[in-house]
Order: sequence, then structure tokens, then C-alpha cells
Amino acid sequence: MLEFSLLHEDGRCRTVRAEAPAVIGRDASCAVSLRTWRVAREHARLVRAAGGLLLEDLGSIAGTRVNGRRIVQYGPVGPADEIVIGPCLIRVRDLSAPTESGMPEAGAAAQASRERTAGRRDAQDSGQGRSPAPGQVQGQAPGRVHGQVHGQVHGQVHGQVHGQEQADGRAPGPASGGPRAFPAEISAAGPDAAADEPHGACAAAGMPHPGWRDIQRRLHAALLQALDLRRRDVASMSDAMLREEAGRLLAPLLDTEAREMGGEARAALLKSVVDEAVGLGPLEPLLQDPGITEIMVNRYDEVYVERAGRLARMPIGFSSEQAVLGVIERIVAPIGRRIDESSPMVDARLRDGSRVNAVIPPVALRGASLTVRKFPGRRLEMDDLVAAGSLDARMARFLALCVRRRKNLIVSGGTGSGKTTLLNILSHCAGADERIVTIEDAAELRLQHPHRVSLEARPPNVEGRGRITIRELVRNALRMRPDRIVVGECRGAEALDMLTAMNTGHEGSLTTLHANSPRDALARLETMVLMAGMDLPLAAVREQIASSVDLIVQQVRRPDGRRLVSAVVEVAGIESGRILLQELFRHDRARDAFVGCGLLPSFFEAWREEGVAIDAALFAAGDAAGQAYPEGLA
Repeated sequence: MLEFSLLHEDGRCRTVRAEAPAVIGRDASCAVSLRTWRVAREHARLVRAAGGLLLEDLGSIAGTRVNGRRIVQYGPVGPADEIVIGPCLIRVRDLSAPTESGMPEAGAAAQASRERTAGRRDAQDSGQGRSPAPGQVQGQAPGRVHGQVHGQVHGQVHGQVHGQEQADGRAPGPASGGPRAFPAEISAAGPDAAADEPHGACAAAGMPHPGWRDIQRRLHAALLQALDLRRRDVASMSDAMLREEAGRLLAPLLDTEAREMGGEARAALLKSVVDEAVGLGPLEPLLQDPGITEIMVNRYDEVYVERAGRLARMPIGFSSEQAVLGVIERIVAPIGRRIDESSPMVDARLRDGSRVNAVIPPVALRGASLTVRKFPGRRLEMDDLVAAGSLDARMARFLALCVRRRKNLIVSGGTGSGKTTLLNILSHCAGADERIVTIEDAAELRLQHPHRVSLEARPPNVEGRGRITIRELVRNALRMRPDRIVVGECRGAEALDMLTAMNTGHEGSLTTLHANSPRDALARLETMVLMAGMDLPLAAVREQIASSVDLIVQQVRRPDGRRLVSAVVEVAGIESGRILLQELFRHDRARDAFVGCGLLPSFFEAWREEGVAIDAALFAAGDAAGQAYPEGLA
């Protein structure tokens, strides 16, 4: 049983008891309900873990703060920890945890009910025995607590917390004798947590002492020597067999290097070393976390993740630069890629389809860098984008119809704006009787179409031979009798071949490119066509683009991390040497709503004559609030 002591911004105090796991949020079904707009429907959650209570922020916009710092995960949570969610300061006690007398706190409280009635604070919170005044929580003056909550909510956290800690005569950070950190596998404090803790990243990652990293590094080197991977037939061993063998060889090494460590710390150390030697090291738990969409390793001891569109630093790291290089090699080798000083950059993929980019010295000045773009575990559909607010129902219906009616689409946008996700979903709208050929630099499209061929470009080998470019694959695809060609991303001269395919019987083709607006997308497309070296006049290039491309869908990522379609634009021909664009739908930032622009596409009447059930009201000016997503278009 957990006991929550709540102090609201207006001075109200109350106590709530609930069993773990307990959700804190705005919804009435939450164990601790805070009915205010500053709290998310499900804001945070307390669960029991191996080391005690673990507090997790559930992706809230306002965030969760513990002891003045914003966190993603924090644990173990103790009675001394001050949790601020919205306008409320919360302290948590685990009534089932044993006290010094050996009995659960609930039993001790019943035995000492007279002292509790007098308001004596828990010994670990304060040495004072006086009763708190009305409106006072755990020995703090009501004005001070009220000011702290109010200041944290309104962005004055640092000064408020620092000032209060100075007034209390203690150093900034968790109270002395407070909770210890969780092991690296489950600890995930905010981006600034590691810098404030003792011993830096070591303490923040749950390492028993600063020597953890040195022990881990020595064990890693010793294990690699014991495995002697070059003399073993590793290719014939499964991942489970290789891990079992590594664990067997590491056991006697642990007895030598980590004799003084407890069982839990030894188990965590063994797992981290085995992961680095035969797996992906500290990235393993991050890859299993469905809430993380991107993992960024800036250097061996600096790891960031993207969660709900926001970046946060993780208090974990590799044991050494060599460990990162080993992980990169294990990623690229199975798919025939290489990375070395002569070829220091590589694009690859993991077994689950996640995209990987790696850069090593001398190009990466601070050490080997690794970026992993994760993809959802299940196939997303158009209604998932509608539910997430990436576009509205009528835009979804129109785009699905355009794919079905074999219009040529380009999805443009910045890095990480969701272009590939949208391209995947659009391709699902193609007819099941059509043959689709996908072409990518590093395969990341996850089409579920029954009749598809997937092609992937290949870099040169060590001798500089064997390179196969996207342009060559596009040309070859034209001889494979495709109904549609889907190019994962146009980056160069292949744009000319893509436009040729769109204009020679392969209508309904799709591709993406990097651009900040639909007009910029056309300019970049012109530049890429000119890169083909055909010495074409600009007027001819624009004629080709205007006759090949039907629609441009602009995708953006907002500062708050939200990804959405900012505009759907039709390429309406060419006039006086300039390509004409007409906006059909757009996102109104002032109203945060998707609106129609009141213009009908040039092919509207042709669709009507062909018997397509489409209403002109679909393009009416204004938003489409309340319109249901039509069935059968996903």
C-alpha cells in the first residue's frame, strides 16, 4: 500500500492511499486524480521494481519533477523525495516497506498512532520531533512549500530549489541518506541528472562506485580475448548460444574483478559486459522500449533518446570507444556493409528493420557516433495518423483516393518529420493486384503488399568495386514490369529516372525528398535532375516535373515534437516558365486545425465522370471537425 501526501498550490492538503502500480493524472480513474489542465490524462505512474518504487513520466507535456529536476524515470522513490506534478507537491511513503523495527510501516504506524497523530516526521526526513503546523507538509513551512510548487510550475525551479536547499543547510541534489539510484537497465533520469550526481554518469547510471567503468572495460577486453571470436565459428552459433558461452567464460572473471560486489550489482555488470561483447551493449533496453523512437550515441559515454518528439540524455554509456566500434561492426557486417578509416560512414539496418547510421573517426572528431531510427512494432494505418492529429479525416480520404487512382505523389519534409512513415501508409492504399517495386539506399520501408519486390543499393567493396546506385536500380526496375515504383528517398541524379518512370506508364509512383516547403521541393527536384548530367535546359526540366508530379504532401515536425501534414498541394501545370501550385489543404497554426482551401483539384471532374464517389464539400474552406474517417480507406 502506498500513501500519497498531496499539497496543492492553493494550500489544500490531503492524503490518498492506493496499491502499486498507481497512476497519477487528470482522469477520474487514476489512483491519484489531479483535476487541472496542467496535468495530463495519465501523467505519471509509480510501479514496484527490484530496487524499490520507480516513478515514470508517461510522456506528459508539462513533465514530472523530482527534487527540482525534470525526469523521465526516477527511482527508488523515498519519503524524502519531492515530486511536483502540475500545481501539486507530492510525497510518497511505502506502507508495506519494513521499518527499523522490522515490521511494515503500516504496522509501525498503528503501533505508534499517538505519535503519528502528533505529526512527528519520519526519522529519515528530519531529526526534528516537533509537530507540523496546519497546512505544513513534513516539516516545511506552508509558505515555503506553496512557493516552491508555484515556482516550479512557472519555470523558476532552479532558483527555488537551490534557495530552499541552501536555507535548509544542505547541498543541492537529493537529501543525504536518501534513495540510491537504480541499476543502469531501469534508471532513466532527465538530461541534466548525470551532471549533478556524485561521480557524474557513474552514479547516475546506478554504478556502485567510480571504478565500475574501469572494471567493465577490463572485463570486456578479457571476455573478447577469452571468446577469441576469430577462431570460433560464430556464424553458426545462435544469439542465445553465443550469450550463454560468453556468460560461462565471464563467470570466473567476475570472481576476480568483482569479488566485493553484491549479487544484484554483479548480475547487472555481467549483463552489461555480455551485451557489449555479443550484443548492442547499453542500447539493448532502449531498443526494447516502445516509447523511444530514436537513439543517438554522440560518443561512447554520451547517449540521447527521442521520446514523444523530445530529446533526453540517458544516464548510461558504453565502457569504451572500442565497445562502440564493436557494436557498429556487428550491425553492418551481416548485411554486407563495411566501415573503416577509408569508408568512415555507413547506413545499415537492424533485424527489426530499424535504420542505423554510423560515423567513425577521422570524420567523427569526438569518437564513433551511432544513430538508430526505430519503427513501430505494428503496421500503422491511415486512421492511426488521424487519431494522432497528423492530418484530418478528409485529408486522409483524399490522399487514399489519390493513391488508389494512381496519382504520382512526392512527400517532402525535414529530417525526422515522418516522411517514411507517411510513405509506408500511403503505399498500403495501393490495389492488391498491382506489382510494386521499392528502391532504397538502406531498406527501411515496411510494405505489407502481397506483390512487391524490394531492391537496395550497395556501396563499393574494399577494392572500390561493386557499387550499385539507386539510379541504376530505378533503371533496372523499369524492366521488371512494375505497376508502381516507390523510391525511399530521392537525393541525386535518380530523380530524373524517377520522373521518367512517372511519365511513362508507371502512374501512382511515390517518393520522398528533403525540403522545407512544396515550392522548395520543386526547386530541389530541379537541382537533382540537373545533377544527372544530361545538359537539359531548365525549361525542359520544369516541363518534365509539371507533367510527372501530381501532388506534393508537406510533412513537418513542430517544436513540441508533433509530426503533421502542413500542406497538400497540387502541381497544376506550368505557365510562363513557372510551375503552378494550388493548395488544397493546409494546417492553420493559429487555430491548430486542418482547413480546406476551397479549391478543387484539376482532376476532380475527371474523377466524377469515371464514377468516383467524391463530394466537392471535401475541399470546402474551413476545418473538418467532427467528420468521421471513412471505412475501407486504410
